[in-house]
Amino acid sequence: MKQRGRHRRRRRGRALRAALAGAALALTGAATLISASQATIADDPGALEPLTSAAETDALRLTEHRVPRPWLDRLSTAMGEPVGVDAVLGSADHTLRDAADCTAGEREALPVSPAATRAYCWEEGDTEGWRPGAVTTSGDADEDGRWGAHRVILSAWTRDDGTPEGGLARVSFVDADDPDHLSYTSALLAVPVDGGHDYRGLASPVSGMVWYQDKLLVTAGSGDRDALYVYDVDRVQRATTDADAVGRVPGGWAADGHPYVLPAVASYRLADTDGAARPGAISLDRGTVPDSLVASERVPAGDDRPTRLWRYAFGTDPARTGLPATDSSGHVDAVEAYETGAAEVGGVLSHRPAGAARPDWYLGRAAGGHDGRGTLWRQDTEDARATECGADRSQRCWSGQAGSLSYWAQTGEVWSQSGPMLFALPLTSIEDALD
Repeated sequence: MKQRGRHRRRRRGRALRAALAGAALALTGAATLISASQATIADDPGALEPLTSAAETDALRLTEHRVPRPWLDRLSTAMGEPVGVDAVLGSADHTLRDAADCTAGEREALPVSPAATRAYCWEEGDTEGWRPGAVTTSGDADEDGRWGAHRVILSAWTRDDGTPEGGLARVSFVDADDPDHLSYTSALLAVPVDGGHDYRGLASPVSGMVWYQDKLLVTAGSGDRDALYVYDVDRVQRATTDADAVGRVPGGWAADGHPYVLPAVASYRLADTDGAARPGAISLDRGTVPDSLVASERVPAGDDRPTRLWRYAFGTDPARTGLPATDSSGHVDAVEAYETGAAEVGGVLSHRPAGAARPDWYLGRAAGGHDGRGTLWRQDTEDARATECGADRSQRCWSGQAGSLSYWAQTGEVWSQSGPMLFALPLTSIEDALD
């Protein structure tokens, strides 16, 4: 039985690699049709420019607001004891399809170059009416790459209500222990209200998300004064009714039909100053001391201003696990900041190769005002370089929606999400495409 299982996995692995290779070849062929005008130097964002003045860095400051502990305790008393990630994964009732089983139309969301080496598509019925958002993994959460006994991927989604800000937000917990069989279930993101007697849904697109230690940090949209919300993965609450409502309802607690709800435990408010920077994409960098939260803002194509990139240090106080470092006033200040000429940044990653004097910054840029594909850039304070593809060496080789980037150090993979596709590729393949 074990031998047959290995043969099945090998066959599925060969089929997956063939599907991904076929998709990459087809997309590379399509990329040759992209006009050379889209690959001109005019699209080069240039080298990173450090931001050092107080006026520039004050615009990056956040202020911490903790949800009072009695509120959270009151909510858990009313809803029942919180559960952890193991319980959520144990009830996974949906399955991701391997790329070999996805349609050609779904695979069009994958990057052309560098190509994905692992890719999956979501259950259409479960994601209909929802927009994909950020991705993070247990590689962010813990240095051994696991949360407890499991490898886990978290994927954010926003209800598509026809507005840029979107409707409700949820996070899908994916059991990634078996790469040939990824199962998942979802929890609604919520914010406690009324002293913990109720909660409201987080109505915001989640374009950035980092799971660090026991905390999940997610970005909030421009309609919210808070820039980041924080959730405790050990405080997942079970919904007691499958009603479409959110919060306390006659007969129990509802989470828009989802089996679980995550109540926020903290938030971080934007600086009260003109030009305050709102994080649009975030990721974790374990190459700094202490570990740091990397952020970028989303500046639309056509705006006559640069995009800011920066990082916050995580705290080391064991009483504040998973939270950014604050001063005595609850302020979180950037410890490093730059500006770039890149617009439409949908994903950001900072990584320092072994032996390097400084980190490289990777920016996934959405197609923006151009039709088709986005671009993937590597930048530092000296220059910028993009991946290229097609006969005309176009720079438009990345996924068009350019989702968040999350580096899983234990496997060496970068995870992202675009349209219906969740995918991964080695960081080394990105480096090879940029050299």
